[in-house]
Amino acid sequence: MHLAELNIGKFKYPTSDPRMAGFMDNLDRVNAIAERSPGFVWRLKGDNNNATEFRVGDDMAVNLSVWEDAKSLETYVFKTVHVQFYKNREKWFGLMEKPHMVFWHVPEGHQPTLDEAYARLQHYEKNGPTEFAFGWAEVMDEERMRSLRCA
Repeated sequence: MHLAELNIGKFKYPTSDPRMAGFMDNLDRVNAIAERSPGFVWRLKGDNNNATEFRVGDDMAVNLSVWEDAKSLETYVFKTVHVQFYKNREKWFGLMEKPHMVFWHVPEGHQPTLDEAYARLQHYEKNGPTEFAFGWAEVMDEERMRSLRCA
């Protein structure tokens, strides 16, 4: 089994706004790093090579990907240039009051749909962590997450 993840967020500004340039101008670079990372399997992308054209729920931007395992995803998120965008996310995304990230296992070769992924997030929001949908704490190194103040 592989690990799928959905991460959503509400852009603070239109993607064409100059205040979004730090994010938008680096999408290709950050996505290329993901695709070259050990353990990367697949990510949702549109004709523009990113997922900015996709939305779920209340106009939420999405990041949907599949990884061989949690350790591969953790390495990409926290040990590449991606971590700088993670640390600065409040510049481009509004504060989320509900869960904005969910994980679940998928069979090798499965590319989840956005509807499938959003249903997992809604399940996680309603029921908390289960085998069907779970959060960071269930997949990441708890000690490392505590040190990053994410757990």
